[in-house]
Amino acid sequence: MNFLPYFLDILKYTIAGLSIVWIAFYLVKPYLDRDEAIQLLEFKKAISNQTLPLRLQAYERLVLFIERVNPASLLIRLNATAYSAQELYALILEETRNEYQHNITQQIYVSSRAWSVVKRVKEDTTGIVNNAFRSLPDTATGLELSKAILGSLSQLEDNPYDIGASLLKKDLEDLF
Repeated sequence: MNFLPYFLDILKYTIAGLSIVWIAFYLVKPYLDRDEAIQLLEFKKAISNQTLPLRLQAYERLVLFIERVNPASLLIRLNATAYSAQELYALILEETRNEYQHNITQQIYVSSRAWSVVKRVKEDTTGIVNNAFRSLPDTATGLELSKAILGSLSQLEDNPYDIGASLLKKDLEDLF
């Protein structure tokens, strides 16, 4: 028995079948790729529709953070005249730290550039308050510390709070 002719026939049909499958695959592949890309875009759109409100809320909260740690509004809220300079100093630092901790989870929803702006505003606030406090005598009142802080803030060439809010708004505009 000679199996060679049967083997050659099987080999011919196998090669022909595999060639047809290979050609069909490469004819259909662009359509499959396009369908996959469309599904991926729809998935991203669905996720974006869910996360966009959270991202907008995060930017809103961070702008509010900048406004709340701005010494001009912070001193009004804390009623600076009721405290000694030491008490007011501790209260301002605690309030700034609490506001920061309250908003720390927002970094998940904003860009790293936006979050670095928030950290910078917190550090600037702490620096302004520390410098103003160090410039006063130990017997200073809260009102004197308030004046020193606001004086330091007015001497700055660029207001860090206005710059921070502007940078957050610009970062938000880049989303759209």
